[in-house]
Amino acid sequence: MVTRGRTGQPTLEEVAALAGVGRGTVSRVINNSPRVKDTTRHQVEQAIAQLGYIPNRAARALAGSRSDAVALVIPETEKRFFAEPYFSEIVHGVGGALADTDLQLLLTLVRTEKERQRFLQYARARRIDGVLLVSVHGSDPLPDLLAGMEMPTVLSGRRSGDESVSYVDSDNTGGARAAVRHLADSGRRGIATITGPLDMYVAQCRLRGYEEAVRDTSGAPEISRTPGTSWIAHGDFTEESGRRAMGELLERHPGLDAVFAASDLMAVGALHTLRAAGRRVPEDVAVVGFDDSPVAQHTDPQLTSVRQPVEEMGRTMARVLLEMINDSSAAWQHVVLRTELVQRASG
Repeated sequence: MVTRGRTGQPTLEEVAALAGVGRGTVSRVINNSPRVKDTTRHQVEQAIAQLGYIPNRAARALAGSRSDAVALVIPETEKRFFAEPYFSEIVHGVGGALADTDLQLLLTLVRTEKERQRFLQYARARRIDGVLLVSVHGSDPLPDLLAGMEMPTVLSGRRSGDESVSYVDSDNTGGARAAVRHLADSGRRGIATITGPLDMYVAQCRLRGYEEAVRDTSGAPEISRTPGTSWIAHGDFTEESGRRAMGELLERHPGLDAVFAASDLMAVGALHTLRAAGRRVPEDVAVVGFDDSPVAQHTDPQLTSVRQPVEEMGRTMARVLLEMINDSSAAWQHVVLRTELVQRASG
């Protein structure tokens, strides 16, 4: 029986209390999750019927504010989007996670301030139910602007160590540290690194892992004899920047015998420069990349790389976003996935 004298629509909490379950269980029943016992599902359905509760998803649809679409936003150029395997793997993971839902996935490249404002206008009009934001730079205001309009948003990676918006990331610092320790343990003494763009937290973390490994190991005396930043060259995750940075490192330290590149594409560029300079890989210089993208298995020699589970990141991002869309009171989630060093012939 519906309680007399109450005002407003019944709430999720009231349904949970009447059914004797937690609000998360009610949310799972509403969203047809298979992770609910039949007896529990029946209790919740009875409580919903008794209270006359309209689920948030249905209420928004009735109000005309549910679009049944989510945006995958990438603030990068078309050239970079199509060149880097990372993005296609993210898209594959997200698409797989949404395949069994009614949600349409919209891919959006935001390359300019004009395009950012146009997307924000689109989001304010509630033409989408949520946003998956990939490749975020530290100064990008988009996550905070979306949060300000209460738009469910999940980042791939994060802007800083104290990111508040929901994100799914990999252990970039730990992965880089493992790569450099592997090089030191295999007898390499002059270990350099090529960083990603340092306005991105992912690149900062991979550089931190390199620095921690060099500092903590006695296996790289060449670096300890010439301290400072001369063993570090800066790239932007592209193959061309890897070529250029490798050239800079060879000029500074002709005797270097190992390089950790913060992405596979930069490692590919480094391989080209080393070959042009007459350096054999791995005999003269060992090379380790990061991502373990498909390109790592098609280099000559095949590339040792730190594997981050990119497709799993995409699937997890979509799962977190679905939870936020279906339950507006869901807490922000910060998920960090493990990385793994995959040894091949390059070092």
